[in-house]
Amino acid sequence: MTVRLCIPYPAQILRQKAADVAEVTDQIRAIWADMVDTMDAMPGYGLAAVQIGIPLRLAVVDCSDERGKAVLMANPEILHASGQMREHEEASPNLPGVSAALSRPRAVTVRFLNAQGQMEDRDFVNLWATSVQHQIDHLAGKMYFDHLSPVKRKMLIAKSDKFRKRA
Repeated sequence: MTVRLCIPYPAQILRQKAADVAEVTDQIRAIWADMVDTMDAMPGYGLAAVQIGIPLRLAVVDCSDERGKAVLMANPEILHASGQMREHEEASPNLPGVSAALSRPRAVTVRFLNAQGQMEDRDFVNLWATSVQHQIDHLAGKMYFDHLSPVKRKMLIAKSDKFRKRA
């Protein structure tokens, strides 16, 4: 397993829709393993393959307190989202030094190919739901700040640019 570098915004791959995964192979499992290592090293609650430069619809999420409970997903799609919203501070290693509070559905039902290559439907709530939605956005070429007003988005990106120049 390897910790991979996160691609800095505004790299084009972060704005493109990722390709579907045809089947779960050993190569896909190896990418997932690297993604989990990278997520744990950040530390973060999730990671999409595009964030490390791989244009495939792969995501990992682990919001457990003890870690080691990552959900590995290929081609995740939201089947249902609750009407009840939840606010949470979101960030991305692709745009370091900044974060923003976003409101997303508190619960979602997601369909995905799991590590065994089987279709699975799973319910996620609270932080798990937020992280899954965040990763699915990445796979569609969206970043969390796309949910902000144009003025807030511009300020956030400018603040991150200053942060990177100082680092």
